[in-house]
Amino acid sequence: MKFFTELAEILKLSVATVYANRSRGLLTTLGIIIGIVAVVTTMTAANGLGNSFKESISAIGSDVLYVSRMPWVMRGNWFEFRNRKNLELDYAEDLKRHLSHAAAINPTTGTAKSIKYRSEVLNDVRIIGTTDKHIMVSSSLPEFGRFLTDLDVQYKRKVCVIGSEIKKRLFANTDPINKKMNIGRDIYRVVGVMEKQGSAGFFGGPNFDSQVYVPITSFLRSFGGGADRNFDIAVKAPSHEAMGDFEFSLIGEMRKIRKLKPTEKDDFSINKMDSLMAAYNNVMGVIVLIGLLITSISLFVGGIGVMNIMFVSVTERTREIGVRKAIGAKKRTILAQFLFESSIICLLGGLVGVLLSFGVTALINAMLMPASISIPIVLVALTVSVFVGVLAGIVPAFKAAKLNPIDALRYE
Repeated sequence: MKFFTELAEILKLSVATVYANRSRGLLTTLGIIIGIVAVVTTMTAANGLGNSFKESISAIGSDVLYVSRMPWVMRGNWFEFRNRKNLELDYAEDLKRHLSHAAAINPTTGTAKSIKYRSEVLNDVRIIGTTDKHIMVSSSLPEFGRFLTDLDVQYKRKVCVIGSEIKKRLFANTDPINKKMNIGRDIYRVVGVMEKQGSAGFFGGPNFDSQVYVPITSFLRSFGGGADRNFDIAVKAPSHEAMGDFEFSLIGEMRKIRKLKPTEKDDFSINKMDSLMAAYNNVMGVIVLIGLLITSISLFVGGIGVMNIMFVSVTERTREIGVRKAIGAKKRTILAQFLFESSIICLLGGLVGVLLSFGVTALINAMLMPASISIPIVLVALTVSVFVGVLAGIVPAFKAAKLNPIDALRYE
């Protein structure tokens, strides 16, 4: 109990001393304020980017395997990947026969075409040829209208489903359902608008909101399906728990389809959401680390400023320290007081920095991407502030604690 009473007295005295020199203390904390704003903004931006990326790739599906000619995350010899043969549409039928336990198998292909509605024209829009199974392998659904049906695919109907951004840019406030638009040289009828999905552009991926979906059979009739046409095949596992074994089965079937010998390497890639997330985490880890290292420079400069002002404070209060020691103040009491003072100064700077960070985060949220400051980030920022205060005050505090009472009393 005596220890806590003493600690409370030291804290009270430290707060009173900081308040008495509040103008000087506020100027001293500018470096800390800037550093905390930088740290909080960096962590908040990384958080916001991570959430946006996860939301965007959620359309990929965590229990879906994508058979592609090229890997999504390129590692190794690029020329080896480039020289692979295209995947054919017939592969999807072969997989349906041999992987009957798969929840869904959906072939897709794509091209870039101009689209037009009345006088509005959009160039280089991604046109995706797919089937009615697309919504089974994706977590995205139409916001208005419907998606493609099996009959649309079977009878090669010229219907399409557009992304939310296409709707906004091409149709503005007009209801696009049942409106006819030009895709290349052909006319397609809009039957649905997809809900907003976002972009996987962090790795050069597509903007899902700027795509147009058409039946794969209609796609081949309109845009051709020669030997140069490559297909991707999405295969949904029976369950998330069966992903591991199912992936091996899929690889085995694809090797049979591609007629690979046991000694030959796979000439196709099995892509999944986990590989994108792993690559994202690696890249973002490096970016955040570099960002925090750069922002730590501000905290270091701010810490030097606090240390400097604490040395000044020790010099100014030398006689006071001598008097306190002469009447029985212990070294640990003097040491604790100066450590408390430096920590309080930095904590105040941290609080101001956090408050300013809310304004910066609001700008990021309004202009760049969804972002918000979480409680853990605030706690980390304030902890860092106190830690910097302790480091900045420890040398001046030891200097004050080691002063000889007689010499201190003689100090002019």
